[in-house]
Parts: sequence; structure tokens; C-alpha cells
Amino acid sequence: MTGLTWRAPRASAVVAATMAALLLALSAAAQEYPSRSIRMVLPFPAGGGSDVVARIIAQKYSQQLGQQVLVDNRAGASGNIAADIVAKAPGDGYTMLFANSSLSISPAIFKKLSFDPVKDLTAVSMASSYPFALVAHPALPVKSVKDLVTLAQSKPDALDYSSAGTGTMSHMAMELLRVTTGTRINHLPYKGAAPASVALLTGESQVAFVVMPVAAPQVSAGRLRGLGVADRVRSPVMPNVPTIEEQGFKGIIALQWNGLFVPSKTPAAIQDRLYREWVIALKSPDVIQRIRAEGAEPSGNTPAEFNAFYRAEAARWAEVAQKSGTKVD
Repeated sequence: MTGLTWRAPRASAVVAATMAALLLALSAAAQEYPSRSIRMVLPFPAGGGSDVVARIIAQKYSQQLGQQVLVDNRAGASGNIAADIVAKAPGDGYTMLFANSSLSISPAIFKKLSFDPVKDLTAVSMASSYPFALVAHPALPVKSVKDLVTLAQSKPDALDYSSAGTGTMSHMAMELLRVTTGTRINHLPYKGAAPASVALLTGESQVAFVVMPVAAPQVSAGRLRGLGVADRVRSPVMPNVPTIEEQGFKGIIALQWNGLFVPSKTPAAIQDRLYREWVIALKSPDVIQRIRAEGAEPSGNTPAEFNAFYRAEAARWAEVAQKSGTKVD
């Protein structure tokens, strides 16, 4: 008996058809995106420098995307609360993270993170950055980084430095200086940059790494003394203060950066849309002007550039944490 015999389709054909259908669905979703408001989670309290930059961009970003971008401040645990929310959110483009430098430090010092920043989050683009400055209370008899190192080496554990909290960049920047120079300076962690700065201004601590927008006006007014800038070039807002590298201490670089991250499972088409609109928003003259007025420098680098930068930062601070013994149980 002759005739047609039914054969099951080959597995490869089934897989190909399934993938084609999936790609078509993702493409359609990306074309419709966004169809509702977007949540931008911030790992810091309202009113700070990074919060101000985030809101400047969010306002323009809303116009670019055609949907409102809602800022959601979720401070705490060195930024891990906010990062955890976004890492576990659906990858649909409606929950994003406006992270700062602490995200590159957390994996090295927190033993038990409920998420993996490198695997669970994908960097879209940097927003802005500015360097930290090493500053001292005027009563401390030092005028340079070398003076401070000499004093600290001659009097171990006699000096105190304040920071915005364990695991923040203001903390790790001083740990980097300490392990590089072999000095022992006591750490006084505070709950945020504002009380840490107050401690320095009142003399409760003697030295600290402070973000440039805060350091510059205090140094100009004589309330603090600028010792060095933690960047490879001098800051235009504090041009008379040399970099720490200029003073012979190589590798002391500490930047407060912030940028956009999304859950890694977010479709590439949506990530591309977010990146394109992000750059347009950041390159707007009014946004550039407002961000620079905060003492920061706009970025808008590519996802590949930002991912490479973030991974390099994470590796660098992991080494500092290991050498300094910094950890949070």
C-alpha cells in the first residue's frame, strides 16, 4: 500500500519556529514600549547630588519616551535595597535603577547579597560623574597629601576620618589611600554624606574624602583645606588644588558616578530604545547646563563602555576591600 506517511517535524524546525515567534513577540512589545509610566529606583535619599541629577534627567527622559518616569527613592544598605528591587523586577523596561558608585563596591564587602549585580543587572549608560577631594579641618597642621601621610605614619590611630557609611565611596577612597601609604586612620561612619561633612566641619573628624560639589565651596570659604583631588586631572571648580597623583601617590582615583541599569533579562530592543532616548536627553543643552551647575560632568557613554567601566571598577574596589579587610557581615 502506498501513500503519504506523516512524519513529525524535525526538532530543529520546531525550535526555529518557536524562536521566530518569540522574536516577533519581543519585537512587537519593543515597538509598543513604553505604554505606561516607568519607575526609576534610586538608592539614595531625596535632596542629595545624585538625586538632583536623577530628577533632571527623569524630567527630560519622560518627554523623550512619551511616558512619565517616576523617581522612587529607596535608600539603605549602601544601595543594596534599591538594586535588589530592580534585579528581581520583570525585564519589561518599566523598572530601572539609577545607581551610583556604591554598586561597584557592594559585591566585595557584603557577604550575603540576594542578587548578583554583574549577572542580574545590565548597564545602559552613565549619567554623570565627579571626583572626590581629600580635605582636612583647618586646625589639622597639614597642607598636602604628603603632610597628612607623614603625620598619620608618625601617629598611628591618632586621626579620625568621617564617611557617608561603610561601603560608600567616601569610605573606600580613604581605605585605598591607607593601604597605598601604609597608614592607620580611624574610620567614623555616618548615615549619609551630610552628617559626615558636618563632623568634619565641626572638628569631630579631621579628614575625609568629600564629593567635589560639597568640597569646593567649603575650601573656597576657608572652612576646609583642600589637600588633593582624587582624579587624573585637576577640577575646574578647585583648580588650585593638585591631584593626589600629582603629589606622588599613584592610583588614588575615586569618582562618584551614577548611571542607568535595567534587569539583565530586559529585551535588547527595549535596552536599545532606553539608551537612544537617554543619550538624547543627556545631550540636551538645558540638561548639560543643569548637571554642570551641580558640579558634575554629563556622560552618556555607550552600554559597552559603561559595562566595561563598571566591571573594572568592581574589580578595583574588590582588591581594595581585600587588602584593607573591609567587609560587612
